[in-house]
Amino acid sequence: MVQFSGIWVPLVTPFRSGALDLPALRRLVEQLASHGVAGFVACGSTGEAALLDDDEQQAVLRTVLDAAGDRPVLMGLSGARPALVAARARQLADALPLAGYLLSAPGYMKPNQAGLLDFFITVADVSPVPIVAYDIPSRTGVRIEPQTLLALAAHPRIRALKDCSSDAAAATALLADGRLALLAGNDDELFAQLALGATGSITASAHLRPDLFVRLHRLMQAQRLHEARALWHRLRPLVTGLFAEPNPAPVKALLARQGVIAGELRAPMTPASAACVERAQAALDALRDLDA
Repeated sequence: MVQFSGIWVPLVTPFRSGALDLPALRRLVEQLASHGVAGFVACGSTGEAALLDDDEQQAVLRTVLDAAGDRPVLMGLSGARPALVAARARQLADALPLAGYLLSAPGYMKPNQAGLLDFFITVADVSPVPIVAYDIPSRTGVRIEPQTLLALAAHPRIRALKDCSSDAAAATALLADGRLALLAGNDDELFAQLALGATGSITASAHLRPDLFVRLHRLMQAQRLHEARALWHRLRPLVTGLFAEPNPAPVKALLARQGVIAGELRAPMTPASAACVERAQAALDALRDLDA
């Protein structure tokens, strides 16, 4: 049974000359796994999943699964029609060894809470693998309210929440209930969410210096708060730099500087500005004394 804890990386999708660069994706996954990350998310929002066709999404997923070794892999899952999303959940999980799905609320439609509850339950009823609900109103236009989350917690296959709501009161209520694991979703709230009791995070910033993000989580788990706070203060400028412009452009730019991937994005995404990249690079360089 997969444990929804630790630092999970929502993977970028490398492109080269407009096509998927699967060898680069494999190298990236292997590199991140060597630094102790808990697992991976394929085809999430950081992976520009909305800009991939179905065949490309399956190619990305198969590559990540093959490269991840014993690390669990979640597949990003989204859509507007519950029955179609449920059918895709069944199809993929029947064919591939997924650890679960990261399932977001339907975008653009803005259903009420009853509609959201029906959407998640419809998918969970047919999914053979666990589901992490994804509350990201900045992208979907709708909140999954706390009472809806508590209702979803009664379903045996809905096991965790990736929380990008910026609502500390809702997170506290969920943690007090105790049925769903809480995974921090906004990178700039990572320390605060872990301090509240989150079991881990899905953190795009962990593409860079994954060792330090893993160390931060371990320090928090060991209740070594003074050391964890000091490390977070060092990491915070990197997080700020990587989200100064739309994700994943700054992350891809810094990975490209390291030669891990090309920095390409798909339209309508555009490259990060030179000033943004330089600020993020300076924040990354400032962490070199932590290598030991």
